[in-house]
Amino acid sequence: MPQYPAFDVMTATCPSRTSLARIANKWTAMVVIALSAGRMRFRDLRATVDGISAKVLTETLRDLERDGIVTRHVYAEVPPRVEYELTTLGRTLHAPLQALGHWAEEHIAEVVAARENYDARQ
Repeated sequence: MPQYPAFDVMTATCPSRTSLARIANKWTAMVVIALSAGRMRFRDLRATVDGISAKVLTETLRDLERDGIVTRHVYAEVPPRVEYELTTLGRTLHAPLQALGHWAEEHIAEVVAARENYDARQ
């Protein structure tokens, strides 16, 4: 395995920034959380991740596959069947992203109140 320098996400040239940007994306988080239940077909994934367009889901899945987070299974059937699932690496993302999702759900009332307070001062 090649030796890498110490990565520091706070350094502008560090490649870990692209990884952070990918996993901090809202659609990435929702897709990873959805796929934590197991393999899913595209249409089922799109139905689970309410509000995502087919184009954005396709792009998100392609990016996640490129990063080794999602794997794509194509079955030689008519019509063709394609399923997606988290890789071993992708499964390591589930807990932190699910925790963020829970935090958002638990604290949305406080966030909304803070927004309203801030907007009232403007």
